[in-house]
Amino acid sequence: MRRSMVGWGNGLLGVLIFSGSLPATRIAVADFTPMFLTSARAAIAALLAGVLLLVFKEKRPAPSDLASLAIIAAGVVVGFPLLTAVALKQITAAHSIVFIGLLPLSTAISGVLRGGERPRPAFWLFSLIGAATVAGFALTRGQGGTLAGDALMIAAILLCGLGYAEGAALSRRLGGWQVISWALLLSLPVMAMVALVTIPAHLPAIDAPAWIGLAYVSIFSMLVGFIFWYRGLALGGIAGVGQLQLLQPFFGLVLAALFLKEPIAWTMVASALVVVLCVAGAKRFS
Repeated sequence: MRRSMVGWGNGLLGVLIFSGSLPATRIAVADFTPMFLTSARAAIAALLAGVLLLVFKEKRPAPSDLASLAIIAAGVVVGFPLLTAVALKQITAAHSIVFIGLLPLSTAISGVLRGGERPRPAFWLFSLIGAATVAGFALTRGQGGTLAGDALMIAAILLCGLGYAEGAALSRRLGGWQVISWALLLSLPVMAMVALVTIPAHLPAIDAPAWIGLAYVSIFSMLVGFIFWYRGLALGGIAGVGQLQLLQPFFGLVLAALFLKEPIAWTMVASALVVVLCVAGAKRFS
């Protein structure tokens, strides 16, 4: 029981950190190209991860782990950041909430396929209700989407769910922060080269908010968040803890209310309560 609670606590911290990812990406792509933003955030996080691995003298992963690390890198280091960055050039951050509501389902399905988990039927019912609640709430906040942008977000969600599940399964052997660190280092040569090729010609002209957005997605979204997230999935269960992602859009809106003084509508409170109940139900039957 204690192991499960520690897992859910770590997962919640990971979700809180990830809640700022899409708004930060939306701000950053105002001045950076999606390709540069994706490669730069991965390269910066990889350098930090390399320092951690050296300081703690971590052993290298076994050759048999390289395929899993490549899947993780393709899903959460390259795929999700790049596809969402391109999508957010065409759709609003608010519209992307619709797709974040589908991420727990994607993670749970990948957990069944790659992690060998077998949640009970009631789990899927709570998961579907939660996803529908988040999607319905997001849709009531307006459209702001395009066909191409929506297709990119769906592809991003599928890749991200796969990367989450694969990373959680590998974390049971290597540890959470070690997994994301090795995945980042695996992608570093390519990401560093792409960053150098796509670096903006006039860096001094880049506004401060874009730099802050880049810093956030590099340090927190790409590394720190995964330290807690992968540990949470490994300890508490991929399918169950993955449902905490249903809370991510509401955390994001609360942050907007605190820092941007945006109002909190009663529909948000009602939807959040339904989602909390769905997360509790999913936890019980995962």
